[in-house]
Amino acid sequence: MDIRDKVVYQIYPKSFYDTNGDGLGDLAGVTAKLDYLKELGVDFLWLTPFFVSPQNDNGYDVADYCAVDPRFGTMEDAEALIRAARERGIGIMLDMVFNHTSTQHAWFQRALAGDPAYMDYYIWQDGREGRPPTNWVSKFGKSAWEYVPARGKYYLHLFDVTQADLNWENPRVREELKQVIRFWKKKGVEGFRFDVVNLISKPAVFEDDHKGDGRRFYTDGRHVHEFLKELTRDTGIDAMVTVGEMSSTSLENCIRYSNPAEKELSMVFSFHHLKIDYKDGAKWALQEPDIGALKKLFSIWQEGMAAGAGWNAVFWCNHDQPRIVSRLGDDGAYWKASAKMLAACTHFMRGTPYIYQGEELGMTNAGYTDIAQYEDVESLNYYEILLAAGKSKEEALHILSARSRDNSRTPMQWSAAENAGFTSGTPWLALPDNFTMINAAAERMDPDSIFRFYQTLIRLRKEMPIIQRGDIFFLERENASIIAYERAYAEQKLRVYCNFRAANVPLMEDSLDALTEAGWKKLLGNYEGLAADLRPYEVVVLTK
Repeated sequence: MDIRDKVVYQIYPKSFYDTNGDGLGDLAGVTAKLDYLKELGVDFLWLTPFFVSPQNDNGYDVADYCAVDPRFGTMEDAEALIRAARERGIGIMLDMVFNHTSTQHAWFQRALAGDPAYMDYYIWQDGREGRPPTNWVSKFGKSAWEYVPARGKYYLHLFDVTQADLNWENPRVREELKQVIRFWKKKGVEGFRFDVVNLISKPAVFEDDHKGDGRRFYTDGRHVHEFLKELTRDTGIDAMVTVGEMSSTSLENCIRYSNPAEKELSMVFSFHHLKIDYKDGAKWALQEPDIGALKKLFSIWQEGMAAGAGWNAVFWCNHDQPRIVSRLGDDGAYWKASAKMLAACTHFMRGTPYIYQGEELGMTNAGYTDIAQYEDVESLNYYEILLAAGKSKEEALHILSARSRDNSRTPMQWSAAENAGFTSGTPWLALPDNFTMINAAAERMDPDSIFRFYQTLIRLRKEMPIIQRGDIFFLERENASIIAYERAYAEQKLRVYCNFRAANVPLMEDSLDALTEAGWKKLLGNYEGLAADLRPYEVVVLTK
C-alpha cells in the first residue's frame, strides 16, 4: 500500500466518547463519531489497546490479546466499528503490545505456577546475593526486576512491575504473537502499530550498566530485525500499514526498520525531537524548548531517512506526550496561531502525519494543581521520586503539569455542554476548564478554526505529489527561532517557514519580499497576507 498520501488519526478509546454513561469512552463511541473523522479526512484510525487488561498502564498491560475488555464493549462492538469504518473508506489500526504482557495474562500465571514451558515465555534470572540480577532501571522508575519467592528467581519488566517482558528468543512465543495478528486480520483490521517494538530482543548475557539505566543492552537488540522480518513474513502484513514505536533508537536502525526492501515495517516513530525541553536529557527536569536543537534533529532525521529510503511517522502528540500547543506553542494569546503553525510544520514534511485526538482542535494540557487529579502510573511514581529527591510538592506538581501523560488523556472535547459532551456520567479523568471554548462543535462552525486548518492540510497532502514524494532540505539552519525547509519534486518546489516565537522574527537567508519577487506564491498561512518578518507563531507556505 502506498502510504505517502495517507494521514493517521490516533484514538485513545477511554477518552474519546462514552455511549453508556459510565465515564469511560468505548468502542461504540468511536463508531458514533466516524462521520466526524470522515469529515476531517483521515485514512486510518489507530486505536490504543482495548483488550482485556487490569489497566495498571491504561491498557498497555494486556491480559488477553484476542478479547475486548468489557469496559470498552464487546467483540461485536469491535467488529461493527471495523465494518462501519471501512464503509467510510477508513481503515482500523490496532496497537500490539508485544514486548510484554500483564502479569495477569494466562501465560504468566502458568509461569508463576511453575510450568516450565510457560516460564520460558518470559525472562527469568537468578539474583546476586539477595540483589536483582542487574542494576537496570525500569522506564517507570525503580528496578526493572521483580523477585518471585515461589520460583526463586526474578522476572524482567522494563515497564511497570505488572508488565512482564516476553522472551522473543523462544519460537513458541513468536508463534503465539503471530496468531494474534492473524486473528485480527481475519476481523478486517487493516494495520498495526507495534508498541516499543525495538526493545523485544534482549542480550544473551545480562550484566550491570555502569553508564546508564540498562537500555544500551536491549535497545535495537541483536535479533530485532530478524524477528520483525519473520513476524511480517509469516503473518502477511507486508502489504498493510504498520508502524513501530522506537524507544531511544538510532537513525541507522530506523532506516532498516522502514526501508521497503527490508520488509519489516511501513514506518517508524522516533522521539528524539520530543526531548528538546528535557534538561540534560532528563524527562522530569524542565528547560525552555531548544528550537535550534529541534531543527537540527528534524534535519538529521528527515534528510537521513530520505537518503536511506526509510519512512517517518511525523507527529507531535500521542497518548504519552503532553499537548504540543502547551509545550511548544502558546495556549494563551497565540493559541490558534501557534496550533496551526505546529500542524503545518510537520504535515508538509516527508512522512506520514499522525494526528492525536483533540490535536485538530488545539486541545491543551490539563492544568492540574493537585496530585489527586492524576491517574497515570508513571506520573504518580515520579511524583514520589521527585519528592524523595528534595523537590517541594509545588515544584513536583509544576513538573507534572508540564510532563504528565495525563495531559494527553483528558476526555475529547466535543461541545460546550456538561463534561464537554464526552459523557453523561462522571468522566474518568478531569477535563480542562477551557472546553467551553475549545471543542469540536464550535470549531466545525468556524471557517478559520484549527479544525478547518487540519482539513486543509490533509486535503493538500492528497492533492499535491510534492508533499507525498518530494525531497526535503532544511533552510535557515542558523536561525534559532525558525524552522524552515524546502520540498522539491519534478519541476515544483515548496517552502515552509515556521516561527516558534511569540515575537516578530526576520528570515536570515531570504526575505519574504525577495522570495515573492522571485516568483514564490503563498499557498497557505495562519495570518492574512505577508509581512516583512514572520509574525508571532506564523507559518508561511510558498510554492514555485
